[in-house]
Amino acid sequence: MNALLSVRNLSIGFGTGNSVVTDVNFDVEAGQTLALVGESGSGKTITCRAALRILPRSAQIRSGTITLNDSKGMCELTSVSEREMRNVRGNRVSMIFQEPMRSLSPLHKIGNQVSEVLWLHRGLSEAEARKEVLTQFDRVGFPDPQRAYDSYPFELSGGMRQRAMIAMAMVSKPELLIADEPTTALDVTTQAQVLGLIKELQRETGMALILVTHDLGVVANMAEQVVVMHKGRIMEAGPAAPILTAPAHPYTKQLFDAAPEIPDQDAVGIPMPNEDLILQMTGVSKTYTMRSSKGWQSEKAIYACRGVDLNLARGKTLAIVGESGSGKTTAARIALGAELPDPGGEVLFRTAPDVDPITVHSMTRAQRTAFQRKAQMVFQDPYSSLSPRMRVQDAMTEPLEIHRIGTTAEQRDKAAEMLQRVGLTEDMLKRYPHAFSGGQRQRLSVARAMMLDPQLIVCDEPTSALDVSVQEQILSLLEHLQDSLNLSYLFISHDLAVVARIADEVAVMRRGLIVEQAPPETLFYNPRHPYTKALIAAQPEPDINRPIDLKLVSLGAGAPDSWDEAFRFSDTVIPSLVELEPGHKVRCHV
Repeated sequence: MNALLSVRNLSIGFGTGNSVVTDVNFDVEAGQTLALVGESGSGKTITCRAALRILPRSAQIRSGTITLNDSKGMCELTSVSEREMRNVRGNRVSMIFQEPMRSLSPLHKIGNQVSEVLWLHRGLSEAEARKEVLTQFDRVGFPDPQRAYDSYPFELSGGMRQRAMIAMAMVSKPELLIADEPTTALDVTTQAQVLGLIKELQRETGMALILVTHDLGVVANMAEQVVVMHKGRIMEAGPAAPILTAPAHPYTKQLFDAAPEIPDQDAVGIPMPNEDLILQMTGVSKTYTMRSSKGWQSEKAIYACRGVDLNLARGKTLAIVGESGSGKTTAARIALGAELPDPGGEVLFRTAPDVDPITVHSMTRAQRTAFQRKAQMVFQDPYSSLSPRMRVQDAMTEPLEIHRIGTTAEQRDKAAEMLQRVGLTEDMLKRYPHAFSGGQRQRLSVARAMMLDPQLIVCDEPTSALDVSVQEQILSLLEHLQDSLNLSYLFISHDLAVVARIADEVAVMRRGLIVEQAPPETLFYNPRHPYTKALIAAQPEPDINRPIDLKLVSLGAGAPDSWDEAFRFSDTVIPSLVELEPGHKVRCHV
């Protein structure tokens, strides 16, 4: 019996350079999940793009064949006409792309973009397509499918946009789904639900899946076959169980060693000391009003943050964990003064232990300029946070020019020093951002944030878009910088394994509220809130014998009114954050 997709001796190159993919071979059977695993730049994505013939213009398939053998017949994908390929793309074979903001049209509503698949390939009417799309939106975890349908991409968070991409790829029920890092931008509970959804769709339709990922925990939960790639070549391939339990190739072992995980030990954490606080947030709330698309309906209040109280000690790391849309980034932006809190909220910043605090949202222009030198941010997406039109040197010296610090030569020397501090070299100053890998771009973002010698750095998902080995390098870099410069971090993340490693205290947020707060040792080994338990249960582990418990995840990640009575809350009834033991606070009815 022929495989659903067969790749034979595939080699791909750019221009006249050496091949970036060399002699790749693998088969995907109907209903089977094959994981393509490897670091950024290993050739995983370009191999999958070759199957749909959506390679960059300068790329060419130099040798090999890709054959699709589905219910509609055999098709040689590398040689068929463009007209036939249009019937394959999005219909027989769908693809979930890693970067949804680049893949979604900014000019069209989300619902229309997803419905287009059903209009083109199944001939459904607008009303029929809308009904199916709303059902799919509900299944991929949109809290308000109707609102998402009528929203533009810029109105949704990164995680919400990725859910829309997943719905678009799955709504036509393809025979083969190629998922390129489909859950990278998602929080762990949504990731667990989406992986469960993909498995469910596979059982219903017999769909095959090619899963491109660097997360070995996801591989352990999803794959029957694994192909490990490095520098365009296959290092190791075979059934998932033996590769995950006893990898044979040194590169595969290196990937396992770099994967972060929640430590297997029981301990009681020590609360973060409060005597030397660099940042205090007291009673911080943020409410947005959303206009209705219908003129006769009233505006709707969106509660991004509600009564957030956080203290960050100097030289320590406070992590805020939660799903996409929980208010993590909003809280961070308020802490930096980029957003105004609702009346009654206050943010205080202390430049030194023995000085009076600065009220962040009541500063004069001179105070704000001084504050901006002391507090910087590292953004989630290193691709969009660096201007493609500016050389690295210009991007890094720009903060010094704005604050009028140093001569041109001194600014350049400072940029070179910062590059070396983050593990890059001085000769990279003349390059543009597109010449760097994702991990190198994130290092550049850290270096640029360090140019003004800040005391506080807000890290907004700084490792979520990186493969495990590069993620390990960035975390080690942040730890080294903190130890050597006494930096304070406000660390935003949805990856509990990363948080377990770097944080001194963790605050868990859900729907704008802090639902539990404690040191990581206490939080991970004695979680009390159902949502915290769901986050821990949803964390994928690279162990084929420890699958994700979807029932526990769905229980905690469900609506707050479905939780045990002690933890339930609504828009009008919100329990207090109660200290159950020293340093361990839980939002519950006492």
